Amino acid sequence: MSNASPTAHRPPSSDVSSAVGIAGLLGLFVWIAICRNWAGIAEAFALPGPREPLSGPYASLATVLFTGLPMVLWSVLVDKVHQRTSTGLDWSSKAERTTTHSVSITKIAGLWATWAVIGVLYCIGRWYWDGTYLFAMEVIGIAAVPLVLFSVPYVLWLDRYMVNPRDGAWHFGAMLIGREACDLEQVKAHFRSWAVKGFFCAFMISILPGGFAYVVNLDISDLTGNPARIAGGLIELLFVVDVQMAMVGYLMTFKPLDAQIRSANPYVAGWVAALICYPPFILMGHDGPLAYHFATADWSFWLQDYPALLWVWGAGLVFLTAIYAWATVIFGMRFSNLTYRGVITNGPYRFTRHPAYLAKNLFWWGATLPFLVTNHSLVDMIRNTAVLALVSAVYFWRAKTEEKHLLGEDVKYREYHAWMAENAPITRGLNRMGRFVLPRGPQLQAAE
Repeated sequence: MSNASPTAHRPPSSDVSSAVGIAGLLGLFVWIAICRNWAGIAEAFALPGPREPLSGPYASLATVLFTGLPMVLWSVLVDKVHQRTSTGLDWSSKAERTTTHSVSITKIAGLWATWAVIGVLYCIGRWYWDGTYLFAMEVIGIAAVPLVLFSVPYVLWLDRYMVNPRDGAWHFGAMLIGREACDLEQVKAHFRSWAVKGFFCAFMISILPGGFAYVVNLDISDLTGNPARIAGGLIELLFVVDVQMAMVGYLMTFKPLDAQIRSANPYVAGWVAALICYPPFILMGHDGPLAYHFATADWSFWLQDYPALLWVWGAGLVFLTAIYAWATVIFGMRFSNLTYRGVITNGPYRFTRHPAYLAKNLFWWGATLPFLVTNHSLVDMIRNTAVLALVSAVYFWRAKTEEKHLLGEDVKYREYHAWMAENAPITRGLNRMGRFVLPRGPQLQAAE
């Protein structure tokens, strides 16, 4: 913890302003409103095409543009993130093209080879060619050619301003070409970062259409007076917010936006803890070893005879989902699993270091009620409760592996971590509870 007294009563400043996420959120809601009212808009402007809401998969993909563009504009025009030293760019010093040309060519070779490896892995993974992943493969296939073509002028331009243009992509290219020495640690770090993008971009694209179509086609009149349906509609909208904002985060890893991946988690435990929460490795699915839904029913089933409690319970679940979505929105363009892209200390991260994990797990407990089963089996009640407890333990494990990564990367995060332990109400309370449940015994001294 820093000894500077001015920061004793508040955490370190966040690397992303709250306004960035708000700008993206406004853009998202504008596009949803346009899509819901497309029939009237098309009719008013005599536009060609069907007179119905825009709820198709490519309309959901277009949301990324409407969400991401306001965040980019705010970040550059207001926050001026491109001027930060953390970008690794020096706009006042433009190198001659002749001095960076060979570096850029080597880097482009490294990038293209990396994308080829990812493409091969997509082909090998049979789950990418079934179900919702088919849309992701279609989108990635269409985007591949423009991505390759755009990478050439982008790298040639950016390398002239980079303080150290020989990054991980360059080291991988140098390893392939074999004319210059390369750093294998840089190559490993490069592949960890692209493994995150390759895995999670495909997953996020695959889940964009479902929730978006539901929100666009939702008939609000059907929700009137029904607390379970109202809660369900709001929860689905908040999940769309989370998914769309996260999608922007995975795509916008550009240095001029100070949103680059500075490092990906180097610990195997961190990768294992994260990947078992996502398909195809997910352990929490209905057929997985950590499935906790056997003979369970929705929360509204158990509370249907208690109208007042139904309203209160639904509001609580909506609140938890809002915290979960807020934790993504506050990242702006920097959301990503398994990566370090700056330190977030505002929004819900002033109350706990892991608001999304805490809210998500409380939601699962409240929505599933695993200790209640329709078959009245005591064994299933115990099993479901124990397994959901294990799922929560997995997320605790994820949190710890992420903290280990970030604590080793940034002094600001170490200050934030220490500040939270002493000042954040939820973190401080959980720490005290942990010490009460598992009190530490006498500590042996070195001389003993």
